Amino acid sequence: MVSGCTSSGPSAFYSLQAADVGGVSGRSSRVQVLVAPPRALKALDTTYIAVVDSGPVYSYFPKVAWADTLPNVVQTKLVQTLQNTGRLRGVGLPGDGLLIDYQLQTDIRAFELNIERANRGVVEIAARVVNDRNGRTVASKVFRRETPSGSSDVDKAVAAMNQSAEQVFSDIAAWTLRNV
Repeated sequence: MVSGCTSSGPSAFYSLQAADVGGVSGRSSRVQVLVAPPRALKALDTTYIAVVDSGPVYSYFPKVAWADTLPNVVQTKLVQTLQNTGRLRGVGLPGDGLLIDYQLQTDIRAFELNIERANRGVVEIAARVVNDRNGRTVASKVFRRETPSGSSDVDKAVAAMNQSAEQVFSDIAAWTLRNV
C-alpha cells in the first residue's frame, strides 16, 4: 500500500483544483496581493504524496507524485483561487512585477492521508496577511479541513485531500478579502 521512496519514476502525477469561489463573500478591493512561497517541513516539501499511519511518522504512496513540489502546487492554486474571486486588482507570485500592497504568507502544517484517523484527507495551512509597506501582520489564522476518503487507495486519498484543500483555499480567499 504505502512505502518509502522508490528508485523508478512516478507512473502518475496528481495536482489540486483551485477552489470554486463563486459564493465567496468579501468586498472588492483595489489592492494587489503577492502569494509568497509556502513554508513546509522537508517531509512535505517534496513531490511525494504523504501518508500518516501513526503519530508524526510520514510515509508516501509508491509510484505517484504531485505535479510539482507540494508548496509550489499549493502556491499556484492559492493564486488561482484568489484570482477567481475577481475582487482584487492583482494577485501574483514573486517575480511577476506587481507593485504589491499585501503578502499572503502560508505554512503547510499538514497535507496527507491520515490512516490513523480513519482514512481522512487532512489539510492544515496557517496563513498570515502582511502589509507590504510596513511589514506588519494584519491578520493570522489557521485553516484546517478533514475529508473521509473511504479507503487508502491513492485515487480516493488524493480526492479527499483535494476536497479538503479546496475548502481551505476557499476559506483563505474569503478571509484574505476581509483583511486587505
